[in-house]
Amino acid sequence: MTSTLRTLTVPLDVDSSSGGLPSFLVRDDVLCWSRREAGLVGYGELTRFSATGPERFLEADIWWRHLILEADITDHVELPGTGPVAFGSFAFSKTSPHISRLILPELVIGIRDGRAWATRLTFDDGDLTEEGVLAAVGHWLKPGDADGGEQAAGGPDVGMSPGLAALDGSAGRLSSGSLSEAAWMEAVANGVEEIRAGKLEKLVLARDVVATLPEGVNAAEVLRQLAARYRECWTYGVDGLVGATPEMLIQVEGRTAQARVLAGTLDRRDAEGVDGSPMEYAERVLAGSEKQRHEHEIAIDSLTRQLAPFSEAMNSHSEPFILELPNVWHLASDVKAELADIEGHVPTCLALINALHPTAAVCGTPTLVAGALIRKLEHLDRGPYAGPVGWLDAAGNGEWGIALRGAVIEDANTVRLYAGCGIVEGSQPEAELAETWAKFRPMLEALGIRR
Repeated sequence: MTSTLRTLTVPLDVDSSSGGLPSFLVRDDVLCWSRREAGLVGYGELTRFSATGPERFLEADIWWRHLILEADITDHVELPGTGPVAFGSFAFSKTSPHISRLILPELVIGIRDGRAWATRLTFDDGDLTEEGVLAAVGHWLKPGDADGGEQAAGGPDVGMSPGLAALDGSAGRLSSGSLSEAAWMEAVANGVEEIRAGKLEKLVLARDVVATLPEGVNAAEVLRQLAARYRECWTYGVDGLVGATPEMLIQVEGRTAQARVLAGTLDRRDAEGVDGSPMEYAERVLAGSEKQRHEHEIAIDSLTRQLAPFSEAMNSHSEPFILELPNVWHLASDVKAELADIEGHVPTCLALINALHPTAAVCGTPTLVAGALIRKLEHLDRGPYAGPVGWLDAAGNGEWGIALRGAVIEDANTVRLYAGCGIVEGSQPEAELAETWAKFRPMLEALGIRR
């Protein structure tokens, strides 16, 4: 054995013309990141990094840079996401006991711009050959595994059930999480009072519900459904955390960084039966709302202010656009920045995350005041909800979304779902509660639960 990481990346012949990641790549124990016709999936676990506390991002960054510094990397594809790749999920709060993690898989399969590849990763000192990489692909994708078959050693132990769970509207049961609906609405009202008193400008409050599935949780099917239905979102699966987020915290490719900021939400069901087209309704009610636009301005100002010290040039939309998803509309803005060379180095993904998280879109502003009020009012440890989730490679590329529209698989039959709302002076508790149910909808539908 050797302590040096060794990797080999070779091209693959995988047809992704049907849209998105081919479904046979997705298993219950897979590490997954996909959007439209591009994505990465990881199999097995070679090693991992774990941390808690306020330094979790910087500690993970040091661990990753040390790991790849001496790595023996052979890459015959040379695209973002080739070579060694780690998948990660981080706790939302620096005070949370939830363990943040970077996971280095044994095999990664990727698709981008119609090209596919496989990377085998090892600490062994044996030969790495193309035949060996293809054999590893055959091992992990052997018949029976495509639909969430028996877990392979090294996968995240979240107790998945074998086979497809045939769920219908009666198969799942929902129960309150940390707060009842009435108690959560009271928390929203208390938050609004704090804002009106001038203690803060915006607060983001989250709530949880628990889904119990007697037939068993099928993570592979959840990921497939999310990827197919929410093509404008980034579908993620890391160690039992699954979801499809519409919000990109930071994407780095070379020296270019991009982000997608969301704040301002409208349930598409609200447009049923109204005059005019649904998009006209969204333009009038969402884009025309002073409350929604104010909430969005706070979020975009927060991100651009925090990103500015790392950038030599930055631009963003002068006006937010309406992002249309199957369940809701959002006010959205895209930000693009050219990263500055700081003391001979371009900042890494994790260094940027350390500076950016938490944004006003998931916490509030001022951050310290909002964070303290969240802990007081939510009665909830968010765990990885609203924390960064994504991947990074040895070249410094990476994509890190905010873990929204997601859930944590707690055991073979239990899933905890999370949703949150931005609270400003004009927020109404009943409307915010309805918004959380609109945001729960993607996961509930993927789990086969109708409400």
